[in-house]
Amino acid sequence: MLSILVAHSYFLKFDAKQVQRAKPYPPLATLQVAAMLRRQGHPVALFDAMLAEGLDDYARCLTRHAPQLLVIYEDNFNFLSKMCLGAMRRAACDMTRMARARGARVIVAGSDGSDCPDPYREAGADVVLAGEGLEALRQLVQRLQADPALDRDRLISGIPGIAGSGAPASQARRPAGRPAADPPDLPAWDLIDMERYREVWQRAHGYFSLNMASSRGCSFRCAWCAKPIWGNRYLQREPAAVAAEMLHLKRRFAPDHIWFADDIFGFRPDWVRSFARAVREGGGAVPFTIQSRADLISAAMASALRAAGCQEVWLGAESGSQKVLDAMNKGIRVTEILTARARLKAEDIRVGFFIQLGYLGEQLEDILATRELIDTACPDDIGISVSYPLPGTAFYEQVKAQLGSKTHWHDSDDLAMMFQGTYGSEFYRAVRDLLHQQVKLQASLSGADHDSGRRQLHRSWQSLIAREGQCRT
Repeated sequence: MLSILVAHSYFLKFDAKQVQRAKPYPPLATLQVAAMLRRQGHPVALFDAMLAEGLDDYARCLTRHAPQLLVIYEDNFNFLSKMCLGAMRRAACDMTRMARARGARVIVAGSDGSDCPDPYREAGADVVLAGEGLEALRQLVQRLQADPALDRDRLISGIPGIAGSGAPASQARRPAGRPAADPPDLPAWDLIDMERYREVWQRAHGYFSLNMASSRGCSFRCAWCAKPIWGNRYLQREPAAVAAEMLHLKRRFAPDHIWFADDIFGFRPDWVRSFARAVREGGGAVPFTIQSRADLISAAMASALRAAGCQEVWLGAESGSQKVLDAMNKGIRVTEILTARARLKAEDIRVGFFIQLGYLGEQLEDILATRELIDTACPDDIGISVSYPLPGTAFYEQVKAQLGSKTHWHDSDDLAMMFQGTYGSEFYRAVRDLLHQQVKLQASLSGADHDSGRRQLHRSWQSLIAREGQCRT
């Protein structure tokens, strides 16, 4: 058997915004792979970068375990991994070099590796996987078990799903067969120092949240959304299996809250009702937060979510401008966003909006339409970014000729424009700050301070609008 170290490269410490947010989650996909390899009989250790201090912690882990094989398997359920923040790519390459210097073989898998394998190969990775890569990983490990010194050409020969193997990306990512809807293995939770996560959450928020996933992928085709791992497939687990996993987490770790990391949770009211029934029968209910789409929030869906214990729904609202939504190929109407908000509010479910600024063709009137959407809908929270051109998307193809030397954000608070938008980065950061102030004011009680805050916000908007011509790129 091979001694294997499974790792990922998302160091919370390298992302100042996420450090301040203080909502870390264990790496689900990484832990699933650790469980899969362990079930095959290999001794498996884990390096969890999330709460590590830095590469020195990783170096000590390498020395302690002296693995024959390092598998850097990024957490596909963490949207920040899809973005490939520059600091995390550098960390993964450093981790690869350090493992090779100690004589270990290295396999890398993740969104960035699928799209851009060369930096990882240049750092010394023997193989970079394309897409989810689970079957390819199984075969590679079997070959290395038989011969740990196997050269790369013989190692990958005949195995589909290798990034940069000469096959077109779409062909390299094509799975050998339709994967099961349920994950191949439940996460190896025992490899996580759960009390460290609990301490961070309790200290910052007064409660403890854990993560789960009830599905993989998304079948919608928003022009800016990259899908290097699952493509356009939507693979949904059985509701009873998801309820059983929630019960397991409740009994073992006693979380106060669950974050479902699915791109889209539930999809159909009948699935959510079945899940709610299974949770009630098993006694495993834990309040939870999900992501969904406005056009999926029927009255029946909102009711089913409340019955299942849903506490909060984040909707990809993106913009209050129908013109911008259509340009994104979002497939929703502004009226559907307002209706979804009202339906969820009627069920006493909190609502967050993901908002995207700076998409191609967005003008001042479109930004003001987004302000109006937030003013009318009064979401409980918002998350704001500027449009980020991810490789493999229709949006990326539209702007790639404009991309300069900056192709990644350093951290998730960067909000730097990487193409020729209508305005520069500082303008969009100012809009972000004003929209956040707007939501905060909407949540505050009426009174003199509230009215004063509204007047100040209005003056700030007027000042920004007055100088918007100077901010155009």
